[in-house]
This record gives sequence, structure tokens and C-alpha cells, in this order.
Amino acid sequence: MLHTIAAFDRLGEENAFAVLARATALAQQGRDIINLGIGQPDFKTPNHIVEAAIKALRDGHHGYTPANGLLATREAVVRRTLTTTGIEVSADDVMIMPGGKPTMFAAILMFGEPGADILYPDPGFPIYRSMIEYTGARPVPVPMREENGFAFSAEETLSLITPQTRLLILNSPANPTGGVTPRAEIEKLVKGLEAHPHVAVLSDEIYDVMTYDGERHCSLLQFPEIRDRLIVLNGWSKTWAMTGWRMGWSIWPNKAETGNLGDKVRKLAVNCWSCVNAPSQFAGIAAIDGPQDEVEAMMKAFDRRRKLVVEGMNGLPGISCITPKGAFYAFPNIAETGWKAKKLASALLDEAGVALIGGPDFGILGEGYIRLSYANSEENILRALERIEAFLEKQRA
Repeated sequence: MLHTIAAFDRLGEENAFAVLARATALAQQGRDIINLGIGQPDFKTPNHIVEAAIKALRDGHHGYTPANGLLATREAVVRRTLTTTGIEVSADDVMIMPGGKPTMFAAILMFGEPGADILYPDPGFPIYRSMIEYTGARPVPVPMREENGFAFSAEETLSLITPQTRLLILNSPANPTGGVTPRAEIEKLVKGLEAHPHVAVLSDEIYDVMTYDGERHCSLLQFPEIRDRLIVLNGWSKTWAMTGWRMGWSIWPNKAETGNLGDKVRKLAVNCWSCVNAPSQFAGIAAIDGPQDEVEAMMKAFDRRRKLVVEGMNGLPGISCITPKGAFYAFPNIAETGWKAKKLASALLDEAGVALIGGPDFGILGEGYIRLSYANSEENILRALERIEAFLEKQRA
């Protein structure tokens, strides 16, 4: 047997892709499968963005780009950040990435090692814990509780920080719960972090424009007191329906006194993925600077679907569902059904043809919940709700 480094055995997975593969295989066998599992908008990338990439190819942009991204792309991110947060950042602090995960990978790799603690949301995006364990650091879950709207508690989060804590990962609006942490709670957290200057912060803000019911996203960039230890993750995948383009960006502190993190991640890019392809970067500029009417239409559609999901799930036997305030996920409580979450998700796929994700795939506190993505059509959501209801009624009988 080949000898491999033990760290690779600690890598986990994102089970949404495993469910997608299983759902696809069943569909290829002729089954009618409704996929509410994958976090991917069902809308096409707006046409002006596609045309920008085609033009870039025709104009001869076929070569390498700088490791941190084209200056024009980074400047577009600067403009967009100013528009959405009111904060002006330097293009030198922006890193264009091949998706959102490389920012998680880089940040966690920088701060994770045996003897270090990294705090992460639970339930939360599974790659956080996977990468923490890969580095040998100790993953410390920060509970995201239903009774708190799946927002973090500043007091509880701060209570988990120790001298060994290196990094705190935050995510609002959140995957998988749709939770949005109020600004007042974020202000309490930032104030409390003054007592812990050794702790860096990774703020995953990929769903920043996806808020509902008057909620507003509060970017951690708006707090200058932590700017020198803050990494912000964002990107094009969700807002502009560009998941397959693999386009993300991040904003890094890049001062000598805090370790020149921006330059470190640039070097990691040189060693790992070299650069992000040029045509996609031109598409990214068009996405930011072009018309936003299709984005606004997509958000209105998500809002309608969200209401359908909440009303429908609350009408099912043994299921309750609080109203998500952000992203495009609901996280229904299925405890009263008597099912374990992953077994229920598996049975719904095999027997009812509805793909969902069991809560434990998002952390130890995910038991008793399932994740449902409403990034699918209203018609399919209604059909899925009918199938789930029929399945649960059959089980009760």
C-alpha cells in the first residue's frame, strides 16, 4: 500500500455534492427527481456577463493573469465593496480566487496547526470543519441555535475563545440555516474581540445581497477596529448565478505588523493555482459594473419561494420551520417526525424523489434538521412539498 500523509485522511466532504451525484444517477435511470439539495441558483448567468467572457476570448485574452487577479477585476471589487458596505478598500488588498473555497482553504491553512483552536459556526458550511481538521487544529463549534434565529450569540462566541484560539469563522447570511446575525450582535462581538487581539476573523459574506423582510447585511469591513486581522470572503457564484465559473474574491489585511497576510495568500496562489482564467475575470467585471435588474428579479423570486417553503413545511406533520432571513436555504426542524435527519433525507430521495440534505452534514448540532434549498422553481417546490407530505402521511399510517 502507498504511504500517504495522515492529514489527507482527516479531509471531509461536502455531502451536497454526494447527494447531487445520487440524484443525478437516479434521474439517469428514469426517475423524476426534484433537487432541493444543492445550493445553486437555477437561473442562467445574465447574458451580458456571458458576452463579456466571449468578447475577452475573441480579443485574445488567453494567457496567464497576475496571481492576485487582473487589476481591472480587483478595482471592480473595490467599487462594488464601496457600494455595498460604504467602505473603501485598496485593490492591493483584493485577491481574485477560483471560487469561494480557496479563501477558506488559505485562511484556515494560515492559522491552523496542532495546538491551535479555530472557532467555526455549527450548523455551518462543512468545509470549515474539514479544513480545520486537515491542518491538525482543534475545531471548536460555535452554536447556531434555532431559538436565536440561527444567528450567533456574541456572548457565547466570546466565551469560547482561549489563548489557543487563532481564528474565528463567521457566516451571515448563513448556509445552511438562512440565519442573519443582527448588527447589534456583531457590534457586541467586535467590542469583545478587543480583549483578544491574537484572534483573526474570517467573515464569509458570499450571500451578502440575499436578505429579506427588511434585514440588511452587516459587513465586518464596517468595523475598522478589527480591519487589521479581518479576512472577508465573497464572490460571484450566488449573486450573479455564476457557480460554474469558479469566481470568488477576498479582501485581506496586508500590513507588516499583522503578517502581510495578503502577500502570503498571493504566494499560495503562485504555488497552487497560478491564477484565475482571464475570460472569467472580464465576465466578473461585467457582472459588477453592468445592469443589476436580473439580480433583483432573482432575489424577488427567491423571496416568493422562501414564503412557499416556510408555509408548506409548517403544514407538514411533525415538521416546523422558522422563517429564514437570508441566503436561499430553509432549515426545518424534523425532530417530531421521529426520524434521524440523514435517514429521512435518504428515504425522501429514494422513495419520494426529493433530494434534501440531512442536518448532521453541516455539523454535530445539525441533528433534528434538514436543509432545503429554494434555489429551484416554485412549481418544483410545490411538487416536492406534496411528495414529502405523502411520504410522511404514509409513514404515519
